[in-house]
Amino acid sequence: MSVRAPSSLSAVVAADTLELGRFKRARRAYGFDEVALVPGRITINPQEVDSSFELGSLRLAVPILAAAMDGVVDVRFAIEIGRLGGMAVINLDGLQTRYVDPTGVLREIAEAPRDRINGLLQKVYQAPVREHLIGERIAAVKRARVPVAVSTVPAQASRRSGLVQEAGADCLVVQGTVLTARHISRSYDQLSFEKLCAGLSIPVIAGNCVEYEAALELMQTGIDGILVGVGPGAACTTRGVLGVGVPQVTATSDVAAARETYLRESGRRVQVITDGGMRVGGDIAKAFASGADAVMIGSIFAGTTDAAGGGYHWGMATPDPNLPRGTRIKVGQRGTLREVLLGPARVDDGTQNLVGALRSAMGVCGARTLQEFQMTELVIAPAIQNEGKLFQQAQQVGMGT
Repeated sequence: MSVRAPSSLSAVVAADTLELGRFKRARRAYGFDEVALVPGRITINPQEVDSSFELGSLRLAVPILAAAMDGVVDVRFAIEIGRLGGMAVINLDGLQTRYVDPTGVLREIAEAPRDRINGLLQKVYQAPVREHLIGERIAAVKRARVPVAVSTVPAQASRRSGLVQEAGADCLVVQGTVLTARHISRSYDQLSFEKLCAGLSIPVIAGNCVEYEAALELMQTGIDGILVGVGPGAACTTRGVLGVGVPQVTATSDVAAARETYLRESGRRVQVITDGGMRVGGDIAKAFASGADAVMIGSIFAGTTDAAGGGYHWGMATPDPNLPRGTRIKVGQRGTLREVLLGPARVDDGTQNLVGALRSAMGVCGARTLQEFQMTELVIAPAIQNEGKLFQQAQQVGMGT
């Protein structure tokens, strides 16, 4: 499959390439802390902007998905975020489908000493997935009349797809540390996204991806959404263990460029979902301004009283039993899911009322819709987090926390 970046993108890439040495050149990439939004020439009442998100026949009032992580999502959490306008992703390879009642395992993870946690995580995820629990978890959420997505590793996607659709799932997420349309293996057959998508009537999201051409090839298989991010999550160790990853602003922008190329070629829009790396409402706004149609969040939600992990959060991206799955971090419990999503904010650090922050940013930048917000001007601003914030930093309040 031949994929070529548009000439304008190629020119930008060439202009921003630096020499690392005689053998290797590299492109500069940017994360959330290095850029800022430029206010618009007009402003709009935040109450009058449209921040909804559509994926196939699904329409979410809140363009935020809860990541498929065991420290965040269980049935109760999925129901609550669905009632608030968002959607949770239940991990079909996680604790919720390995244990009839995972409460004891979750408590053991939370209470384990630091020097035992890596071995414990590897151990508890060796329990087999119980297929009957897949349908039971989906059905439990659907009884509350809210949408729910489920995630699976690529190797199990074809086998599980019919089951999850029959159980009533609203979306199937096929997720790996890095996912491409062309995977080479002698051990097992490659997943055909073309066949998977053709056999389902529910949307398919694939990820994760950070590169233009890889994203474009995935879009050409018929998927409905694509996850952006390799290793940015608070509990993820992929960037340290494997050395791979691209900062989220650049990664989102590159994948969004693939979306626009594919839209011109096919007339079909694939939704770009920035997954991970966002700590506060401003980061979420920057993700949308970089080209995202929605975002997926883990650690912020893990810090709610509604989360499954009891104030703890851990990575899950690497299933190899000989590699760490990610580290466990203590995020604490600073508020309810409602407060984090919709407010009112009880803290001053930007971690609550995320939807209000997004809508306010859209209004300040003169964007009535998320697609208009994607056109917002960004500037490279490495001083944006520190400029004038001496007292906040000294007192560890607001942007100094």
